[in-house]
Amino acid sequence: MKRDFHRIKRLPPYVFEEVNRFKAAFRAQGADIIDLGMGNPDLPTPEHIREKLIETVNKPRTNRYSASRGIPGLRRAQAAYYERRFGVTLDPDTEVVATLGSKEGFANLAQAITAPGDVILAPNPTYPIHQFGFIMSGGVIRQLPAEPGDGFMRALERAMQHSVPKPIALVLNYPSNPTCLNASLDFYKQVVDFARREELILISDLAYAELYFDDNPPPSLLEVPGAKDFTIEFTSLSKTYSMPGWRMGFAVGNAELIAALARVKSYLDYGAFTPVQVAAAAALNGPQECIDEVRTTYKGRRDVLVSSFGRAGWDVPPPPSTMFAWAPVPDRFRHLGSLEFSKLLLEHAEVAVAPGIGFGEHGEGHVRIALVENEHRIRQAARNIRRFLGKADAELHNVMAGEPMPDR
Repeated sequence: MKRDFHRIKRLPPYVFEEVNRFKAAFRAQGADIIDLGMGNPDLPTPEHIREKLIETVNKPRTNRYSASRGIPGLRRAQAAYYERRFGVTLDPDTEVVATLGSKEGFANLAQAITAPGDVILAPNPTYPIHQFGFIMSGGVIRQLPAEPGDGFMRALERAMQHSVPKPIALVLNYPSNPTCLNASLDFYKQVVDFARREELILISDLAYAELYFDDNPPPSLLEVPGAKDFTIEFTSLSKTYSMPGWRMGFAVGNAELIAALARVKSYLDYGAFTPVQVAAAAALNGPQECIDEVRTTYKGRRDVLVSSFGRAGWDVPPPPSTMFAWAPVPDRFRHLGSLEFSKLLLEHAEVAVAPGIGFGEHGEGHVRIALVENEHRIRQAARNIRRFLGKADAELHNVMAGEPMPDR
């Protein structure tokens, strides 16, 4: 008997799964795929963090159930990070909760605050959980432009005037995944003033706070005076300390929102493995030179990608932050769409990227390129792409005529 599950029916096909199937098929045939698709950091976790994990694992009591909200020392470490990095004071007992990565925290917050039919304002394009966490919880998404500025504020005004029922929350994501855009503190001040007037909850995803390539560190929304009255902000250790598989993130901010998230979590998990939490505290409290090294590595890869892809015939705007580049699909391929272009790159250049349509309809016409291969492999990707683009006109003629593309 075939069953229809209400929440599953609300989810569209997962675009990235189709790309992953293509990727797996080509690898099964022996192709050496240069994978710039998933934002999966390849750098090693710093040694002092790994050593703390090993030390703690060897203590017998640490294999027991942990604390869903996060062990006290970890919450204090996160509060100390916010104090030194943003000048924001947090109560580790009421304004900080540890999450199993920021993605899990985001989804559980959506469950905590969303009633069926609630309207949530979210950017498009954006990381999928920013919208689908609420959709799975019964909410309705009204989309806003991703770029911060006057256009965003005008769209925000229109959304509040014309949405029924009135929106309850606004999602912000800067530095942005996938567009790599940054927001200024002045922009945040406008948003906070608006949210106070309209009684909106602000939900900020700050996962890429430490991956920036100029002299202007991205601010926290909580730096704006009064923002904590209605703001919750998510961060992650995944990119900052190259700890993606450790699944360690945080939510901080308004005590009522933190309590709601913590209550949902208390029914669903016992928190991360205690040694992981202890090691995460060591990451936040320990030497921070490793962050500079991670940032320098990604900047070097960014520069190599922009220059080598440019020489190959594909102009990629240099991203100011994150571990991605947000690249327009070359003009001659735009009519195919980002998904089909991504498939062509896989098949004929052995390079995997993430199609922009997977981040929302306004991501169409772009692909996201992750800086998760070393500089040598990025140059190899550029050489493969140059060869592909060099014969693209003939191959596209075959595609439009319904003929198979020539073999590699």
